[in-house]
Amino acid sequence: MNSVDESAALFVYGALLDRSLRERLLGRAVLASSAWLPGYERSRGRHYYVVKRDGARTEGLLLEGLGPRDFELLDRYEEVPSLYVREQVEVIDAQGANRCCWIFLPTARLLDASD
Repeated sequence: MNSVDESAALFVYGALLDRSLRERLLGRAVLASSAWLPGYERSRGRHYYVVKRDGARTEGLLLEGLGPRDFELLDRYEEVPSLYVREQVEVIDAQGANRCCWIFLPTARLLDASD
């Protein structure tokens, strides 16, 4: 998938908000803080997903300090590239600062299954 650096961050907005799920997947706790994604609306079919929507905002968590192995595990969990793709976006962190991070965005396949 995409390369990541050792201090990469990921914005999560669905099942990965659950700390116990994250710890089970990654085998460790990771730093998580509140953040929000402007211009996207969260929805749910069988899976959570976000879609662009003017004026919308999606609350979530910013997971920090993730390494390449973490992203491999998370990509597998999110079924990249079948159901999601991992792309970079800008979120607003708890201090109000803009932060560049990764996010899992839905593929057409996932959106078609959610209709």
